[in-house]
Amino acid sequence: MAYVDAEIASQPDCWREAARLVGTVAAGLPQPGERVAVVGCGTSWFMAMAYAGLRERAGHGETDAFQASEFPAGRRYDRLIAITRSGTTTEVLDLLAALRGRTPTTVLVGDPGSPAVTFADTAVPMPFADERSVVQTRFATTALALLRAHLGDNVEALAADAEVAVRAPLPLDPARIDQATFLGRGWTVGLAQEAALKCREAATFWAEAYPAMDYRHGPISIAAPGRLVWAFGELPDGLPEDVAATGAAFVHSRHHGCHTVLGSWAAGRTPVDPMADLILAQRFAVALATSRGLDPDAPRHLTRSVVLA
Repeated sequence: MAYVDAEIASQPDCWREAARLVGTVAAGLPQPGERVAVVGCGTSWFMAMAYAGLRERAGHGETDAFQASEFPAGRRYDRLIAITRSGTTTEVLDLLAALRGRTPTTVLVGDPGSPAVTFADTAVPMPFADERSVVQTRFATTALALLRAHLGDNVEALAADAEVAVRAPLPLDPARIDQATFLGRGWTVGLAQEAALKCREAATFWAEAYPAMDYRHGPISIAAPGRLVWAFGELPDGLPEDVAATGAAFVHSRHHGCHTVLGSWAAGRTPVDPMADLILAQRFAVALATSRGLDPDAPRHLTRSVVLA
């Protein structure tokens, strides 16, 4: 078993641990009414996007997400949250250093001994979610679970959905798919971006991501038999039918059409949370790598942390 397989499977327990942690770190997390920026790189940036959408939807205040190197230095925020698994990413450390004494900063980090812990005003170490894998899975979703718990979301229910996701059959055979497009709406746009990144990282596979409402403004032109469209969260009206007309496979946990195989998850109960769908997409990416003869623990051109000279 690859390291990443075991780390993917451990996510339900990690999410529960994050929820238990919230009470002890709440003072360093965004308070209602604060204007907040959330930053990260790669996967962490996509979790920042998801949290920003959730926090605004919950009415807690204006929340923006940025890739750490693209943070707008001229803007003023009440608090900045940085998400970094290693705590050594150059862009994140540079930003934390630049904001010292100007903006309160909190870092969610996997390694409690990393430089980010000393650069930030407040640190929330989560060593229980740290990973050996280069391809990031459980740390990112655990950081989002902690932030969702702080917003008041029921993380135990999320974890229960995750328990299903780590055991459920994959929606289709990865070896029969030659391209995938992931779609989201609102906060799940970040999840769609992350799912596509997992396919690119683990399997060097052609995968794209778009807001679901924008998909029909051009990107649907590549949909075809042998290709996949996977949607997270709320669906725009008519989208399943439009995808079906292209011949592409369509996957969505709430849709019960003939092109979907996830509807059975939710039989007799509330549909699974999109974060649980992301676990299934992570597993799909790892299976893609295996089907292509690749080692998902040794992705091409990647290291566990990007440290720039």
